[in-house]
Amino acid sequence: MEPNIKKVLVPVDFSDYSKSSLRYAVNFAKHFNADICLVYVVEPMVYPPDFSMGQIAIPSVDIEMDRRAAEELSTLVRKEIPPEVKSKTIVKTGKPFVEIIETAAEEDVDLIIIATHGHTGIEHVLFGSTAEKVVRKAPCPVLTLREPIKGFEFKEGIKKEKRS
Repeated sequence: MEPNIKKVLVPVDFSDYSKSSLRYAVNFAKHFNADICLVYVVEPMVYPPDFSMGQIAIPSVDIEMDRRAAEELSTLVRKEIPPEVKSKTIVKTGKPFVEIIETAAEEDVDLIIIATHGHTGIEHVLFGSTAEKVVRKAPCPVLTLREPIKGFEFKEGIKKEKRS
């Protein structure tokens, strides 16, 4: 029985890793005739605390970040998603893994396709992995992609399937 996948969530952070996962998701979406929902999470700008007031976020900086993120997402959609694949973009503010999980539930997605950045050692211990947290708490299946993606070679936005 083939899975019924109609909506795929692709978290992006504009890294090469997430752009590769988007290209993979586009091919996946074409195969299943699914829609793509792109989400970018702006982490709030928090400035060092003034000891009497605690940490302070500067809203105007966050608003500018949201606007720039929306523009970048639109550019990414134009470059990477062909017109025949229906897509939607969402900008959220908060902790990436929390916002990705909430977006998956709100948008009722069938699958999340997310890149892993391959952090190892102390960096992984200190920061954990957004992808790992999403896998553990997501309301739907999660496909994690790690570079290089076996069987696929990406160049300038065009998928070339390796043949042997």
